Amino acid sequence: MKGFNKVILDLVFGAVIPILILNNFARVTGQSETLAYVFAALVPVTYVLIDTFFISRRLNVITSYVALSTIVSGGLVFWYVDGLRYAIKDTAALIAGFLVFAGSMLIRKPMLQFFAANIFQPDTPEKHKALATLFADVNVRKSLFVGTGIVAAYNVLAGVVNFLLNLNMVKAVFGSADFNAQVAQVNFITRIIFTVGSLAAFAGAIFLLYRALFARLPKEDDKSQFESEFWELVAKAGLLGNEELRIKNEELKDER
Repeated sequence: MKGFNKVILDLVFGAVIPILILNNFARVTGQSETLAYVFAALVPVTYVLIDTFFISRRLNVITSYVALSTIVSGGLVFWYVDGLRYAIKDTAALIAGFLVFAGSMLIRKPMLQFFAANIFQPDTPEKHKALATLFADVNVRKSLFVGTGIVAAYNVLAGVVNFLLNLNMVKAVFGSADFNAQVAQVNFITRIIFTVGSLAAFAGAIFLLYRALFARLPKEDDKSQFESEFWELVAKAGLLGNEELRIKNEELKDER
């Protein structure tokens, strides 16, 4: 439920509020359409930065990637352009996303492994070592690269769609009411389909990784591996070593 609430909040601050500002701010307040555009563009930027640094307060590779995309978008807000240049500007964050994921593959550190580490939460040196051992497995490592490639390819596809939509729909002069209305129309389309598309891309990438990881781990009787506790399977595979012995010793002490 927590993840679902996060998606809803992302849509509200990333789409609903900016669209309302674009369509109504200048008319209601009597301020310029340019100011309405700036406010609308800064709402999702502010939301992501506040969530990253003050609410979640988790600074890692993933949040740094999200913050980078947000900073790219925020930094371009004050580049007042229209037409072709606006289409390029609005696609910049997706281009940055592609470069990050594709670049991580080139340096042999696929981004998906950082997302996976965030999912499995290795909180001891033994768990970090066990996860690194699993990631070094040939099939698991292949899934990390394929999954990262899927997300990189999604960014390319989304970037092309975003660019074409803006090029064909946002034709008015910057600073006009028509320009803001056209931007709002594109945002309404992209914020929904890109949210769904991003979730689908990451879900597919994580599924491939899970399948490769669990193929490396033992099975529990009459139980699907996906229903089993990941670190229990890792322990049964003999990958935790001293960590497993430490836990058992603590359990024996508690019984005494």
